[in-house]
Amino acid sequence: MVTILNTVDTSHEDMVHDAQMDYYGKKLATCSSDKTIRIFETTGQQQTLVATLRGHDGPVWQVSWSHPMFGNLLASCSYDRKVIIWKESSSGWVKLQEFCNHDSSVNSICWAPHEYGLMLACGASDGSVSIISSPGDGTWETKKISNAHTIGCNAVSWAPAVTPGSILEHPASKSSNLEKRFVTGGCDNLVKIWRETGGQWVEEQKLEAHSDWVRDVAWAPNVGLPTSTIASCSQDCRVIIWSRNEEEGEGWSSKVLKKFNDVVWHVSWSVTGNILAVSGGDNKVSLWKESLEGQWVCVSDVDKGHGQDPIE
Repeated sequence: MVTILNTVDTSHEDMVHDAQMDYYGKKLATCSSDKTIRIFETTGQQQTLVATLRGHDGPVWQVSWSHPMFGNLLASCSYDRKVIIWKESSSGWVKLQEFCNHDSSVNSICWAPHEYGLMLACGASDGSVSIISSPGDGTWETKKISNAHTIGCNAVSWAPAVTPGSILEHPASKSSNLEKRFVTGGCDNLVKIWRETGGQWVEEQKLEAHSDWVRDVAWAPNVGLPTSTIASCSQDCRVIIWSRNEEEGEGWSSKVLKKFNDVVWHVSWSVTGNILAVSGGDNKVSLWKESLEGQWVCVSDVDKGHGQDPIE
């Protein structure tokens, strides 16, 4: 059973588009169409507003926390075409960097696994994806994948740094040798996988199964199994699970999790990568788990507006 444990009054003056906890679950960041980002300190069931960040000129679609080894960094993206990186300093939250790499709304941002270094992927409505990185000395570099998706890119998600079926030793010393990959979803109904080769980003795979805009993608954390798994959701009301056995080196197979009654907006994996949360236009959050027989079953279903309702 899933119930809503707590409700946060964000005091945003317009629709809230994203809410993300930091690595330790001690800070909550929210963003809204009111052009602001709010930072809350969380203690038990209590949330205390500690900062309101202003710097965007349009609705803020998404926020993303970096790994704490880089300090308290928060990235945000907006309809105003900008990506801003914020940093918590001794005097409070300040704007660390601002990037204007896109010609239209930046819809999705995601920090790479810390083993890759300080690296941020950004997908935009101009169809391109930019990868912003820093060696940690205050300098920043931007690489751009132009025409990644026709019409626009809606979502980005990084592959885990641990190679499927292996255990990574001393990741910091091997960060330059890790194969960096991420997945994107776009308005061309496609899911695409990108790989860094020779310092350039190339399209590794194009996954076709959706019949409408792909709204979100999520690469599952890896727990040592030899399989890579990606979830995608779309305006075609379907969630698709993509999987590939890395040891056999074959292509990606697809399985429809379910066709829902409304558009599916978001998919998100649990930390262990074995439970998938799905939310959409029906105002419900459902949790799904793969059975021993390889079938995906709903283990919990809750109406976001009624946390104490019985679960189907």
